[in-house]
Amino acid sequence: MPIDMHAHWMPKALYDALRERTEPPKIPVDTGRFDTAETRLAEMDEHGFTRGVLSLSPVGGVDSRPLAEALPLCRTFNDTTAAACSAYPERYSGFALLPSADMGAMIDEFERAMELPGMVGAVLPGDGFLTLRRAERFRPIFAAGEKRAALFLVHYGPIADDPEPRRLDLSDNGTARRGTLDMQARISSNMITFCMTDFLDAYPNVTVISHNLGGNIPFEIERLDHRYMMDRPDEELPSKRIRATRMLVDCNSFGSRAIEMAVAVYGAEKIVCGTDGTSFGMAWTRRAVAEARISDAEKQAILDGNAAAALARANRPTAAAAG
Repeated sequence: MPIDMHAHWMPKALYDALRERTEPPKIPVDTGRFDTAETRLAEMDEHGFTRGVLSLSPVGGVDSRPLAEALPLCRTFNDTTAAACSAYPERYSGFALLPSADMGAMIDEFERAMELPGMVGAVLPGDGFLTLRRAERFRPIFAAGEKRAALFLVHYGPIADDPEPRRLDLSDNGTARRGTLDMQARISSNMITFCMTDFLDAYPNVTVISHNLGGNIPFEIERLDHRYMMDRPDEELPSKRIRATRMLVDCNSFGSRAIEMAVAVYGAEKIVCGTDGTSFGMAWTRRAVAEARISDAEKQAILDGNAAAALARANRPTAAAAG
């Protein structure tokens, strides 16, 4: 049965804390929704999911606020997520939320969270990995993750005190421009950092997961090879380097034809299931994988086999139960 590696949720304790805020990130009174461990389980059961790795998306900016604001919110999320993992150890694991404003505090919260029930790693903001230069700032958290064989979900989102913050003109078609075009382009840049530099070489025990099929890489791989053949003919082709990189991508929000392309580019063994943590996403992903023109063995690997293996590598007792 499927394992959801991209299962965002909004626990009530964090929801209440955000409703009390007077500036972003905040939730206006009487709007939005929160999740409970039980309501999420009901959705998972409806769509046949055996396990969800609970996380909070960095898009909302909770983790990128100044440290004094971000740290208590991150702790609230981590403690509540661990409580769900403790209550349902066979059904939940968790990715910690970490404040990006201060690396020392980020590592301290990572270490604290990893001692909590069910936590297998953390979500890291994608804007920190748009280039190798940016990624260097995060080597200390990767070093901490290396000691624990952690999983890191690198997810589209801002970092604190970004010297080059994103500036998007959303005066029209904001959902398309931010939620697809900008998101996929930035995820693609993350993939270039991880696959086309030596950044990951120092962290063989860390498992990195990119979401949304690793951005546009499956659709642009021929273009990448074309440019290297023209401009850098003595270097290994991007298609070979990307295929060889030891990281995972999830299939959240993409359809069957895109999944087929991703299998051809990455290999089915590099793809895991992702839904964004919604009932709609669960139904969408199940249908997309079912309709993909790939083998039954490849479908099974995407739905649960690859995720179970990744969770088993994490040095956490509850992770091993996923297998």
